[in-house]
Amino acid sequence: MLYHSTAVMAYDRYLAICRPLHYHSLMTKKRLSQLICFSWLTPFCLFSINVVLTSRLKLCGASFRRLLCLNWLIVKLACPDADTFSNSVVAYIIIFTYVLHVFFVMWTYMHLVITCVRSKEDRVKFMQTCVPHLVSLITFAITMVFDLMYMRFGATALPQSVENFIAIEFLLIPPIMNPLIYGFKLTKVRNRILGLFYVERK
Repeated sequence: MLYHSTAVMAYDRYLAICRPLHYHSLMTKKRLSQLICFSWLTPFCLFSINVVLTSRLKLCGASFRRLLCLNWLIVKLACPDADTFSNSVVAYIIIFTYVLHVFFVMWTYMHLVITCVRSKEDRVKFMQTCVPHLVSLITFAITMVFDLMYMRFGATALPQSVENFIAIEFLLIPPIMNPLIYGFKLTKVRNRILGLFYVERK
């Protein structure tokens, strides 16, 4: 759901910064309701389809080397004669959907950067409102891609502790980074963090 809400946030900031005079005419209550439904119902539908397709599979295994129970890991436990083609198709559709979200966010930020470099005031506004959002998105995207690539193509000879960390990294790193990213732009929080590094140098 994070990617969908991030795409909605990127669209909102694109309208607010690049098309401020049209913001209220475009971001109506009806449009806002549609965007909220999109960010909630789309991941719910994708999740439901995955659950339905996986529930019909006959499993020949009962364990996997992960802390979290993920859909694709259950599909990999299916018997050799089980039809997992539809699961693979849906999985690639989901990946393609998230890739489209990333490209949409990149497109909106490209326009934001082009708009904000025109004046110092716009650059300050971009740094305060958009950079934390962008850094948060990049952090989450990197951890998710790393986890996805490992889950699909990773080796099985890694120590269990390393595999446990890989399994929960996307649950640990973004929640730790987000308060730091968004809190750093607050003067008191920023001064406290910089003060800690300054004391350590002494």
